[in-house]
Amino acid sequence: MSSYLSAVETAALLGVSRQTLYSYVSRGVLRALPGETPRESRYLKSEVERVALTRRRGRKPKDAARTALDWGLPVLESSITLIQDQRLYYRGQDAVALAARLPLEDVAALLWQMPKEVAFGAVHPPDPLRQAALDTLAPERYEESLLRGFTLVSDDTGTAAWQRAPERLAEGCGALVRQLAACMLDAKPHGAPIHLQCARQWKLDAEGADLVRMALVLCADHELNASSFTARCVASTGASLRAAVVAGLAALTGNRHGATTARVEALWDELGETRPAAKLRERLARGEDLPGFGHHLYPDDDPRASALLARILPQHESWQALIDEAATLAGAPPSVDFALVAVRRHLNLPAGAAFGLFALGRAVGWIAHALEQRAMNDLIRPRAAYVGPAPRLPQPPRAAAGVSARRGRAK
Repeated sequence: MSSYLSAVETAALLGVSRQTLYSYVSRGVLRALPGETPRESRYLKSEVERVALTRRRGRKPKDAARTALDWGLPVLESSITLIQDQRLYYRGQDAVALAARLPLEDVAALLWQMPKEVAFGAVHPPDPLRQAALDTLAPERYEESLLRGFTLVSDDTGTAAWQRAPERLAEGCGALVRQLAACMLDAKPHGAPIHLQCARQWKLDAEGADLVRMALVLCADHELNASSFTARCVASTGASLRAAVVAGLAALTGNRHGATTARVEALWDELGETRPAAKLRERLARGEDLPGFGHHLYPDDDPRASALLARILPQHESWQALIDEAATLAGAPPSVDFALVAVRRHLNLPAGAAFGLFALGRAVGWIAHALEQRAMNDLIRPRAAYVGPAPRLPQPPRAAAGVSARRGRAK
């Protein structure tokens, strides 16, 4: 009897789909071993049986609550993005390969499964009252201005839960991305490809525009990250896709997610041009981390970061030395957060533009997840494992003393 199982046999034994099986592999729950052909993987039968036994027995509620939402087992099925063997795939296509040639609009059409010509067709002018309200906002950091500005200028036209016309829905999805781009660039929605809009506003040459295009595509989605899961939760309630994007933006502003780029900027400023290696060691000696280095799903190499850095590091030898030293000390390679900051500095973009590129690209993924969740027609409503003080149970009422005495004499 063979000690190995095929992917089909493994999925059947575990009672999961092939997509969920691949998620198990990407999270380290199972090991995928080389099969007889390069396109096939096989799985050690003893490991598969162990995982199957764990699934049958279940886990204690408290243990499940602690691990299920913290890089744990998959919590829902999705056909949008796969992270496997330290590679990133959009709808089964290598994201790095897509980023080498396609604009964000094409990738959005792929993830949304909508015609690009419809989603990014006619440009609808912004509502004058909404635009006027946006113009009154005081200058803010990108993290705040994008959230506040998009909330003001965007609308639910075409993306409400009751909208069933495919063309209106597609137009609404494209309009949301264009509205967010307009907020980031302090402009009005435009029909040009978004990376070219960025290039015009930031005065970039063709090479700079192409680097922005690549960054946007590589940020388009990343499975169930915190902001995408937040967007799905909102969409599951029957809210509009606009509401899902607002929720995703809110989650992205946290410094453990998209706003990590601000921490990377601060680290870069702290290191400066003199003694960066010594300053890195001093920082670690103080017990501080190195933001922008290390990712749970990419212990050896974040393909998004590698693709972006490969295009700019040949022009910045000192940056390469900094990365090598930090990666050695941290024991982890640079993540996409570091790479986005490197792109911003290389192109001399406005402060906060790294976060803006992250948010603008990821909005495509939020919409894709919201659409998928809406199609499932399920409300995301997990239960909490309560760990607070035990409730004080009501005591049974005591009989009055006089009544007890009379009952005693009656006996």
